[in-house]
Amino acid sequence: MTTASHHRRRVGAVRPSHLMFTSGVGALVDLPNFSVLVRGLDEWSEQGSVLDPISEPRLLAAVQALPGKRAVERLLPAPWRDGIDADPKGPASTVGVPVAPFPAWLRCTACDELAPVTGPQFTFENDRPRRPHDARFFHGECGKSRRKPLAVAARFVLSCVRGHIDDFPYTRFVHGGGSCPKGSKAPRLRMEDRGGNLGANVEIRCVSCGASRNIRQALGRRKQPNLPRCRARHAHLNWFDPAGCPEDPQVLVVGASNQWFAQTLSALAVPKTGAGVLATKVEQHWTALEGLPRQMLPYARANVGALKEFALWSDDELWAAIEAHQATADEPAAEGYPDLRTAEWEIFTSPHQPEPDPDFTLSRPGVPPALRGLVDDVVQAERLREVRALIGFTRLDAPDPDDPELVTPAPLAKGNPDWVPATEVRGEGIFLRLPADLLADWAHRVAGSDALAAHQQAYARFRQNRYSDRIKGPFDPMQNWPGIRYIALHTLSHLLIRTISLECGYSSASLTERIYAGNEDDPRAGILIYTAVPDAEGTLGGLVSLAEQHDLTRLFRRALRDARHCSSDPLCAERLPAHPADFLHGAACHVCLFVSETTCERGNRFLDRRFVVPIDRPELALYPDQP
Repeated sequence: MTTASHHRRRVGAVRPSHLMFTSGVGALVDLPNFSVLVRGLDEWSEQGSVLDPISEPRLLAAVQALPGKRAVERLLPAPWRDGIDADPKGPASTVGVPVAPFPAWLRCTACDELAPVTGPQFTFENDRPRRPHDARFFHGECGKSRRKPLAVAARFVLSCVRGHIDDFPYTRFVHGGGSCPKGSKAPRLRMEDRGGNLGANVEIRCVSCGASRNIRQALGRRKQPNLPRCRARHAHLNWFDPAGCPEDPQVLVVGASNQWFAQTLSALAVPKTGAGVLATKVEQHWTALEGLPRQMLPYARANVGALKEFALWSDDELWAAIEAHQATADEPAAEGYPDLRTAEWEIFTSPHQPEPDPDFTLSRPGVPPALRGLVDDVVQAERLREVRALIGFTRLDAPDPDDPELVTPAPLAKGNPDWVPATEVRGEGIFLRLPADLLADWAHRVAGSDALAAHQQAYARFRQNRYSDRIKGPFDPMQNWPGIRYIALHTLSHLLIRTISLECGYSSASLTERIYAGNEDDPRAGILIYTAVPDAEGTLGGLVSLAEQHDLTRLFRRALRDARHCSSDPLCAERLPAHPADFLHGAACHVCLFVSETTCERGNRFLDRRFVVPIDRPELALYPDQP
């Protein structure tokens, strides 16, 4: 019998940012010896955690405006407590993100025995407090090895576009949808991986009756009749949706990149235009201040940790700021999907610089003489704070940030939780604003070009191929088309990111972009490149220093010069999407423009060098001449 010491709770660790991008609620996480599924918010517990809620009113209001999120009152970081390294058996070892082994079927690496994780065949072992990644399942009575061989996750699961995920029905599959003819309810199974270069070649065999079947018979849309209907199982919630599911399940391999896509919202902690530091802090800590009587201010300021930031202001000044914010807080919130970029654009382009603050500090070094006419304004964001909230996730299809209703998100909890997971990082950045007349003249030049038409047609095919069967009512293939301005700004952003990363001390994966692209009625045209990593709070100054006039001129020239040539030319330079292809980039590839998934806000889509520099037709280039 396994002793209690073999059942330590901690099995690994991830960074907080992973819970937003790769390992959040409902995601399969590959540990060294087995895989786990991150449980829903109903299983998370704040008990023992030492972290306070994250304050960002704009983001919280945006989350509350979403369908089914009205009950959300807090943005909480993942539960955490210090001391795990000093005392692996102490209180910190019981605080963390809950997970469960999934898939719930294991295979012995020596004898290929296939059985449920809850069966008697496999035993869990986790008896090294300082090495939780050594946790493993082993086959104690393997006939081919005396060394307790490792048992690994059986690598197939079922999933559908509504976010359901389920174990692969090995017993029913190998018996053609029925049960074992020998009458056994739990027949012994084996999974034999035969290798090969034509896809999966895995045979499932019943030891009891001798039946066998290759997993290939369940792969692909033509093989879906060999699979059962989707059971509407949300395994992360340990719950079956009572409404059922009309979708056909698909076979996924554990570790597949499309098993989990995060649906997030992010916002920079920026003050309102013209607002002072006190007004900004009142808005930030409004949850603690709302409803507080005037006579309770001295006590609250001395005993509530969040209010200690108001030490520089008197009670009268603080109360006046509270009353001013209360007047605006009672205004009805705007309906529809939240707009989190307008407030950021307004503060970056405001002629009045906000007061310096630990969360947001700006300075203007001026536009270099060599770049005048090409760049209208340069802003150094010496301090930034970004807050990101996880509001849901999808499977098989990634969510569209501009049209979130196209893909059905899976729930984070069984009911309507009053909080969602969030993270905050501090960093620095460079904001560039391009001249409105430059963009307008260029957009007019390329409006009737074949290159622009090719991008628009590819976008229409992209939406037609992916979403036409899900949209109710008239189908508009060009809905949410970002526009030609976005393609130019997005391409310029990637060129600068790849150039800046060589000199600022951060890798390109540590940089993030925010594109502020408008249209003829909204002529905004800006790029923010900033750090968004927790290392050293992301404020080492290496990025901001590159916005100085001499350095920025050198970097801008180098980015445009390097963009004229790619080692994949002429293939890259000549690329344009054409029927039947529906990829959303032109002259762009991993050599010249693509960056990591965490850096690009649109998944390396809407990129084309020909719209920024002359590579084939100079009249299409935003910058036809080298500065």
